[in-house]
Amino acid sequence: MSAPNTAPALYDAPGPRTRRRIRWGTAAVVLVFAALLVTLVTRLDAQGQFAEAKWGPLLDPTHEQFGQVWDFLGAGLLATLQAAAIAIALSLLLGTVLAVTRFTAAAWYRWAVVGCIEFLRGVPVVMSVFFAARVLPELGVDLPVMWFLVIGLTLYNSVVIAEVIRAGIQALPKGQAEAAQAIGLTRSATLRLVLLPQAFRITLPALIGQLVVVLKDTSLGFIISYEELLRRGQIAVQTLENPLQMFFVIGAIFIGVNFSLSKLAEAVERRAG
Repeated sequence: MSAPNTAPALYDAPGPRTRRRIRWGTAAVVLVFAALLVTLVTRLDAQGQFAEAKWGPLLDPTHEQFGQVWDFLGAGLLATLQAAAIAIALSLLLGTVLAVTRFTAAAWYRWAVVGCIEFLRGVPVVMSVFFAARVLPELGVDLPVMWFLVIGLTLYNSVVIAEVIRAGIQALPKGQAEAAQAIGLTRSATLRLVLLPQAFRITLPALIGQLVVVLKDTSLGFIISYEELLRRGQIAVQTLENPLQMFFVIGAIFIGVNFSLSKLAEAVERRAG
């Protein structure tokens, strides 16, 4: 029995000369990157950026300030996760309601729903947060500062999620809705029981990405003096005088939390599938 043909179908396999050029090009890029990395490390070392006094409060458990620093940053991380969890839940809820309303609204007021979505989607998220923190108190709305951050994040991310869900519904075969209506389901029941579950499933990767964005955008709380992780890092730097080390560690924390959130969402996706 002959072996299956594994030759590429869309392009020709590179010949000996092309493979040699690829190897030389890869080697050149690696050397340039290594030279830049060595230069960077050398200059940082010359400036004393690897000194124990700068890294010790963050990485050395025996350092006298280690416990205080991580208690301080831990409270900021908790504030970040709290604001992100509430904003994610509200954004998913409001985004779903907006997506369903856009499909079920009568023609005479659908323009208002679409206009609201397009307006909020075009406003930068930092303006939404600033608006919530500066305008709402002028209107007599007195809330803890965390809620102004949550409101700003929800206003922006809910309309993005609404558009993602709408795209998922429109991507479904029309026969799904026609079959549901043929057995007597109303338009709202068709959306709730037939279309939305499938739309959530096929748009889950995009929704996961948006939820990660919500978590990262909690760092905008510093503009309204909400002491989330980034803001607390800025405060700690004023005493420790190690901005490079502090923000490197904070960036690593954000990467770890976002990676964990992505893996959790992927597990939910596999289970739902």
